[in-house]
Amino acid sequence: MDPDALRGLLDDVASGEVSPDDAVRRLSRLPFADVGAARIDHHRALRQGMPEAVYGPGKTPEHVAVVVAELLEHGTGPVVLSRADEDQVAKALAVDPSGVVRDRTVVWRRSAERPERVLVVTAGTADLPVADECAAVLWAHGVAPDRLVDVGVAGLHRLLADVDRVHDADAVVVVAGMEGALASVVGGLTDAPVVAVPTSVGYGASLEGVTALLGMLASCASGLTVVGIDNGFGAACAVLRLLGSAGDGRPDPA
Repeated sequence: MDPDALRGLLDDVASGEVSPDDAVRRLSRLPFADVGAARIDHHRALRQGMPEAVYGPGKTPEHVAVVVAELLEHGTGPVVLSRADEDQVAKALAVDPSGVVRDRTVVWRRSAERPERVLVVTAGTADLPVADECAAVLWAHGVAPDRLVDVGVAGLHRLLADVDRVHDADAVVVVAGMEGALASVVGGLTDAPVVAVPTSVGYGASLEGVTALLGMLASCASGLTVVGIDNGFGAACAVLRLLGSAGDGRPDPA
């Protein structure tokens, strides 16, 4: 249930198209729905502007299918299944085959297209799985991100060749492992919000992403937003919060 759906329900009650008893039955599922394996938070879209997503790891394919079915039947907005394995994807698509599969992410009921220009940048090709997750979640919420791949600081001329694409973006996501320096470089080139995602890509001293995480947190590029290691989903959600619901470009600083 999102704000538009709630307003619509209240309008239908006021016009007599929906009885008060029917409205009460619908609203009884609003805080959450207990489906046994999970309690689905149908109130999240009202609180946060985005509905609950389904995180695949740790769930059986059957649990995934039940949760997806509940969100599709009683929820509003896009339904996102992230980091799913083949069995989970198969079970979820059996519930509703209209889901769009993007690597390990499945999206149903995509939101209407939004005009904001979001650029997802990767330092290396090995960072692509995390960037793919981020791009899929943005796409689910109506943002069609542009991609700039393999432009890390070991060959900075690769980024500078496309620096206009950085300048033109309303928000930028930088996905980088190793020492994570690319986030500082991009953060120093644009006035748009920059969300940095450290990845676990790298050799010994990269410490499975800890070095990139600390480097991004210590960045001298003011205002850089940093999410957890390999958290492409969180980066997409951060961008959506930064852009807000207006859908008209960069957020107004006022």
